[in-house]
Formats: sequence, structure tokens, C-alpha cells
Amino acid sequence: MSQTNQWTDTLKRCLKARGLTYRDVASALDLSEASIKRLFSERSFSLLRLEQICRLMDMSFSDLARLNDLKYQERQTTLSAAQETALADDPILLSFFYLLLNGWKTGRIARRFALDEPRQIRLLARLDKLGLIELQPGNRVRLLTARRIQWRRDGAVRRLYEREVKQAFLQQPFEKGVAHFGFESAELAPESARLIQRRLVRLSREFDELAELDVNLGPTEKRGYGLMVALRPWAYWNIVLNDTMAANR
Repeated sequence: MSQTNQWTDTLKRCLKARGLTYRDVASALDLSEASIKRLFSERSFSLLRLEQICRLMDMSFSDLARLNDLKYQERQTTLSAAQETALADDPILLSFFYLLLNGWKTGRIARRFALDEPRQIRLLARLDKLGLIELQPGNRVRLLTARRIQWRRDGAVRRLYEREVKQAFLQQPFEKGVAHFGFESAELAPESARLIQRRLVRLSREFDELAELDVNLGPTEKRGYGLMVALRPWAYWNIVLNDTMAANR
């Protein structure tokens, strides 16, 4: 795909993520909807038009470029086993790094965890020594990883998630509003199961893209969300059967 096509595709995805239509763009740019459709089909955007559309989405050119890179260059980092182990062994250190990945400033993280300056500096120094950040004057940091971390399937962080996060996530109530819990069970052909698997992978990628889009929003404009997607061979009657057999022993 050409770069022009890539940028146009990214622009369309951003508009969809913001719930904006061609009609909304036409109204903002004082053009007809047909003219907007022609702009997208011909990919004939001037810098002025791009700037206007980005402003409508409350984005900058750099935001658009970052999302384009995320989609087409698949920028992500896999940490070493030693790096993951160090993070998993210290929940505060892991949380500090996670919030840095999500655009939090060091001062805000320190206030959130009630960290005094010596403790904050020690945590930052450890992240620097691990090669995850570059610690700069004034406790400013530069990430040395992509914002997307591909945790090792057999790594320490994923084991931590399996042991603690998954259980805690499911035990909390799914409040009204932007929350959803659903469970479906059915017998599927292997081809159908693989189709569902591909859609779940795509959903996870869209979640990452939206998080990247919102990373520069202010603290009052967003809140943390967790998305759990799973698919596995499973049948309730197997649980009943096993419990029945155990009771009859």
C-alpha cells in the first residue's frame, strides 16, 4: 500500500474512532458531503485540509503520524526476560513504567502513589538502568521503548497477570455505563473458531490504536479501562461431568 493510501486509511479510522462522518467533516470544512467523499476517494488533501480535519478530531499532525506508524510499522517492543522479571518483582516499578507508557508525567505518578522525591528518583533510576527509559534533568524521561509492549507469553509479567490481574479483574463488579460482561458458549467448526480468533485480535489492535490516539489527553479527559478477550475450547457439561465423577468416587 502506498504512503498516500496508508495516511488516508489512518485518517478514516481516526474519524470512525471519534464517531465522525463525512457529513460532519463537510460541515466543519464548509464543503458539500460529495466534495469530502471526493477528497477521500482521490486522496487529494492539501495541508490546510488535513490540518482542519485533524483539528475537528482534536488531533495534531504528529498524533496522526504516530497512529499511522502504529498501524503500518507495527511499532512495539519485546522486553528481555531480565527486564520483565525486574518489573514483575516490584509492582510499584511495573505500575510506574505502565503509566509512563500511557503518557503520565512523573510528578503525577508520584502524587498518585504518594512517593517522596528520593523514592521517585530511585524508581526512575532503576528504569533507566534497565534500559527502559532515559532519565533526564528535572526527572523528565524519554521512553526507550515503543508505547506498545509485547509481553512474553512465558514471561514474568504475563505470569503475574495470570496469577493476580485476571482474578482481580473478574471479581470487580461490571458497573453500569461503559462496561460490559458477556459470556457465550456454543459448538463451532474449526474454521468458525479461527474467524472469531482473528476478530478478537483485530479488536485488541483497535483498542491499542485508540489508546495511542488518546495518550496526550489531559487527566480529566480519560480514565483507565481494561479489555479482556479470550477464546478457548470449553464446555459447561464437562465441568458438571467432572464434578459428578468426583462426587461418586
